[in-house]
Amino acid sequence: MEPEVKNETLNSENVTVKIDTPGSITTIDSSDSAGNEQWREIGAKISDFLADLPAYLSDFFGEYKRPILTISLIIGALIAVKLLLAVLGAINDLPLFSSLFELIGMGYSAWFIWRYLLKASTREQLANEFTSLREQVLGK
Repeated sequence: MEPEVKNETLNSENVTVKIDTPGSITTIDSSDSAGNEQWREIGAKISDFLADLPAYLSDFFGEYKRPILTISLIIGALIAVKLLLAVLGAINDLPLFSSLFELIGMGYSAWFIWRYLLKASTREQLANEFTSLREQVLGK
């Protein structure tokens, strides 16, 4: 099995390039200078904006300092809660820790019931502490 070889002769046309003036590639039109002027104006506007950007940012942060701080704290708290839940979920997946956490929770619940809920005097004390905490938080 041998490949078949075809010999074909191609004839091409000769192309000649005529240069009127040696060394000149393009000529500058008046429309190009108007376009360059527009680019210069745009560049000047951009450079002026970038020069004034620190002043704009300081005015913005000065005016909206409290809302920005509030939003930042909320986002930070959400990230902290998500991170805490991820760590607790990872610890809970370990074999003995989930049972240990359940025992700790049951022990704390038993202590809380023994300390605050069995006697009427301690229930009253707990209600007073809850009322004072609510007044501190709500401002009443």
